[in-house]
Amino acid sequence: MGTIKQGVLGGFSGKVGTVIGGTWKGISYMRSIPQSVKNPRTEGQVSQRTKFSVALEFLKPITALLQVGYKLYAQQQSAFNAAMSYILNNAITGTFPDFSIDYANALVSRGSLTGAVNAQATSTGGTVVLTWNDNSGSGTASQTDKALIAVLNATRSEAMYDTAGAQRSVATETISVPTDWVGENIEVFLGFVSEDGKSVANSVYVGSVTVA
Repeated sequence: MGTIKQGVLGGFSGKVGTVIGGTWKGISYMRSIPQSVKNPRTEGQVSQRTKFSVALEFLKPITALLQVGYKLYAQQQSAFNAAMSYILNNAITGTFPDFSIDYANALVSRGSLTGAVNAQATSTGGTVVLTWNDNSGSGTASQTDKALIAVLNATRSEAMYDTAGAQRSVATETISVPTDWVGENIEVFLGFVSEDGKSVANSVYVGSVTVA
């Protein structure tokens, strides 16, 4: 029960209905009581949390790369949150509770810069070798664009990446991976960022490769 301290026009302390009154540094205040959620674990809520966990597991190992890859979408949110939103809306597949990442629709970089063409990946000697066509001069593509590369080991929740790799005109880059990845599958993504850092390309999913 609330208590009025200074008459009907004064503040009060305690609870009155759905309102709590009190004072802080001599100032009277009132706040509403938070409404309780009768069922915080409905199927829809649990489904969404499961999707969120799957997306988070995918994005966490490449957080630093996302700072470059999603920089153009970070005006009113962080680059990581922009990436999370995109993955949740476009790259989650399956039915509850068996959700997974649809790698072909996942983007680790996003923007209007012309992307990679005919990207391929192979593995040898504990490295991943990427190749692509030099499409400089096509659309907004420039010879000096830098490769954005993500090599993701989803089983280990680990990744190797390069946020300023080989120039587009070089058409190849080799990424070293940990020796204990040998024999395991990895997912490879390739994007580009302009030399001045102002333009970013949508990444392409190069494919799944077994580390040799």
